[in-house]
Amino acid sequence: MAVNLIQRTDAEALIPVEVAREIIQGVPQYSAVMQLGTRLPNMTAKQKRLPVLNSLPMAYFVNGDTGRKQTTKVDWKNKFLEAEEIAVIVPIPEAVLDDADYDIWGQIRPRIEAAFGEVFDAAVLYGTNKPSTWPDGIVTQATSKGKVVALGTGADLYDDIMAEGGVIDLVEQSGYMVNGHVAAMSMRAKLRGLRDADGQPIFKATMQEGTRYQLDGEPMIFPQNGSVDPTKSLLIAGDWRQLVYAIRQDITYKILTEAVIQDPATGDIVYNLAQQDMVALRCVMRLAWQIPNPINQLDRDENTRFMFSVLTPPASP
Repeated sequence: MAVNLIQRTDAEALIPVEVAREIIQGVPQYSAVMQLGTRLPNMTAKQKRLPVLNSLPMAYFVNGDTGRKQTTKVDWKNKFLEAEEIAVIVPIPEAVLDDADYDIWGQIRPRIEAAFGEVFDAAVLYGTNKPSTWPDGIVTQATSKGKVVALGTGADLYDDIMAEGGVIDLVEQSGYMVNGHVAAMSMRAKLRGLRDADGQPIFKATMQEGTRYQLDGEPMIFPQNGSVDPTKSLLIAGDWRQLVYAIRQDITYKILTEAVIQDPATGDIVYNLAQQDMVALRCVMRLAWQIPNPINQLDRDENTRFMFSVLTPPASP
């Protein structure tokens, strides 16, 4: 996208002090992955190395009082956090800026936070538009490791999630404990329809309080940022503490007043800022994520070991 950048102008009155800090604090509210994952200290370079345990020490019985003690091998391998850029441009008509009583920043900031949250979550969950340096999405990796259950596999939805062979069990088989779930919005209706043996809704304690969705005592998040694709996953369960992310560069911004904004797909001019009496706010951040997936005693095979599993729509007939 070719744009002409200029120096700061009076339009910067649009941006309050501490804008970067405010957005960085706000983005996790719109990102399910950031809410559940583990944030590492900010990166000081584009790449950060994560040493990952690759083999476990072995212990042996000593044969008698004079038996010889054996040695064991422990080694590590490297995984890397690669910081990549996420950006958004928000065009604003100057006529709107002229309305001094209108809280422009209050209207724009949530949209920026949601945009960053959506693109990050979609890349992490499905690999959507991910940079080549980032790992495959969670759903892709879970599928390759056999951590997938199709809706309708068990006797009912409860079995698909909670029973032996369900999505929670698949995570436990790899030596991890599920501590959270990311679900499609359509799962709310499916869960509301679950009833116990007496016909009472499982997820409704009283008629006076809101429904608190939990599975096996762990919270469920229903992202409203558009990042969850219900055709690919209805529920993603996992030990989200094992997913790590780090920020290389906090939000930075520039005000554009005489740029041309083009459609990146077609090259067509969408906005000519000078000609249309507009300004545009360009926001950029750089961040990275990774799943170290170290070896553990319950699942030593990297081909099957994974801390996430997925409930997918029913298999096609």
